[in-house]
Amino acid sequence: MFEGMLGNCTVSDLGRAERWFALLFERGPDRRPMDGLLEWHLGPGFGLQVWLEPERSGHSTVVLEVADLQAVATRLAAAGLDHHGPEQGGGGQLVQLADPDGNRIVLAGPGVLPRP
Repeated sequence: MFEGMLGNCTVSDLGRAERWFALLFERGPDRRPMDGLLEWHLGPGFGLQVWLEPERSGHSTVVLEVADLQAVATRLAAAGLDHHGPEQGGGGQLVQLADPDGNRIVLAGPGVLPRP
């Protein structure tokens, strides 16, 4: 029935958010479909939108599965994105981050997210 999904984070400063998410994803956005909106396409049928919406900023949570959580955690720390390293949670290991607005970005190790 469903063929894809774009998660969403609302932010108060689009330029600052773009710099932060570019560090997270190791590249700039794939699209700028309209003023105040950035999109990163992360795989077939899924991605993340970052919206400029100051009155709602900082209340989003996104969970992304990564193949090598420890390697990603090390890279993010080296890039200056603070976190407490991999920790147990959700039936596996997680790294929790917060963007400059306080949106929660959770990186999950393999096997944490359900598969059909």
